[in-house]
Amino acid sequence: MTRPVPYPQASAELSLKEKVGQLFMPAAFINDSESEIQALEKLIKEHHIGSLCFFHSRASAATNFEGKKEVVYNEDSLETLKKLIVRYQKAAKTPLLMSIDAEWGLAMRVEQAPQYPYAITQGALEEHTELIFKIGKNIAHDCKYCGIHWNLAPVVDINNNPNNPVIGYRSYGESKELVSEKAIAYTLGTKSEGVLTCAKHFPGHGDTAIDSHLGLPIIEKSKEALWENELFPFRELIENGVDSVMIGHLSVPSLSNGKNTPATLSKEIIKGVLRKELQFNGVVISDALNMHSVSKMYPTKGELEWVAFDAGNDVLCFAENIKEGMDLILKNASKQQIEESFERFWNLKLKAFNALKESPDEARNPVSLNHKLAYESLSLVHGDQKNINPFRKEGFVGVTIGKEADNPFFGTISKSVTFAGFSTKSSSKKEILEQIEGKNVLLTLFPPLVKPKDNFGVSQQDLALISEILANQNVVLYHFGNPYFLNLLPFQKARAVVVAFQDFETFQQNAANHFLGKVDAKGKLPITLNSEVCTSTK
Repeated sequence: MTRPVPYPQASAELSLKEKVGQLFMPAAFINDSESEIQALEKLIKEHHIGSLCFFHSRASAATNFEGKKEVVYNEDSLETLKKLIVRYQKAAKTPLLMSIDAEWGLAMRVEQAPQYPYAITQGALEEHTELIFKIGKNIAHDCKYCGIHWNLAPVVDINNNPNNPVIGYRSYGESKELVSEKAIAYTLGTKSEGVLTCAKHFPGHGDTAIDSHLGLPIIEKSKEALWENELFPFRELIENGVDSVMIGHLSVPSLSNGKNTPATLSKEIIKGVLRKELQFNGVVISDALNMHSVSKMYPTKGELEWVAFDAGNDVLCFAENIKEGMDLILKNASKQQIEESFERFWNLKLKAFNALKESPDEARNPVSLNHKLAYESLSLVHGDQKNINPFRKEGFVGVTIGKEADNPFFGTISKSVTFAGFSTKSSSKKEILEQIEGKNVLLTLFPPLVKPKDNFGVSQQDLALISEILANQNVVLYHFGNPYFLNLLPFQKARAVVVAFQDFETFQQNAANHFLGKVDAKGKLPITLNSEVCTSTK
């Protein structure tokens, strides 16, 4: 059993320089080399670092991911994470606040860790906020198991742009009320386990078509429109006691006196809108300062860290120039400015450690909860059950895009119905078209990627095959992935379209039982697809 780390020492014992060090949150990588681990230990000791944010590896960090660096997977990442946390705590004079992005579970950063459905899947639940409460609670339990105090979640961005390259599936949907309701339930579940929460990415990253890891999105909306929509979930989360707010790297001129300054570096947005107008008194944390939307603006080491702090960020996430940043803050900031940010962070740290008890002996098994989520989220978005039922009597051919035909969906159906199954993984386009000619087709889609980059990882050849099948056959389509993928297809030509969102085994089995007429599609798609024909027909 992992023992709690010691209670933080009295803040009065810290020098002003040490208090500045507390405001820095460098990245910690689970799959670092020994020399890299030792370098971070040295950084912690020398600069009195206050917190760490854990990522999988340097190659998988978002700014590198697009650079095609090879990501090496490590099945022992979960145990490695636990050991690193103990090791880094030993290096710290004052106990570190450990954080991670675990929006849908530790699996977001760690192999062989519990994974829950993406926010967009949760958004399909009709009511059932108790299930989302349990997701937050279970993820918080798993965080405690590893020694994590602060889950940088939930995402409260309203996803009202289908071309959003970075939010999309991470958002609960396009309705401000739905996003708020789901995020509050998640937050309350997290807090019930004593783990800290964070609403992100202020003032709203949903209506963007640029990935802020790589460039600066600009939102050209009026303040009135933003107040009515994008800022609504943040107001709701603040009223419900969210512990911290993360500022996104996006330009919102209407909130910053017409300037194109990134929100992360805008006094008008942080100290004006968030602090004064929304009256948020908790900790403000920057989005990762290594992200190219801001890092390329300040080539001089330490300058970005100073500007971000001066704008109103209390915690500088993924700061890469810590010594230089500390020096500039100590040189330029007033003692009052430093003390105010330090006090907010210190109170957050005390809150985390006051809630700290013995760590759990193991992580939670997600299977039972995921089964309930699969059952409640399955969404019939085109056609109805009457369009599906005849397939079982008339017969059909199964075609899978993106996985082998030997999958849990077809496997479950084959126990009740005899049919032939084919996959683009093992059969050519010509072979598949020959086998389905003149027959009903049960078409299953498994896009390799959840992000829209490169057509969600689906080749142009497979997209053409899907469109050809939809145009020429009687099709019932089950989709296991980001529903926005359907925007690339003439999906309305199918007799029925069902979105299962996840490819987890339990989601596939539930979808198969729906095809067999054993369960209903209880969910409702939380976003709008680009088709007037596409309507939720529950």
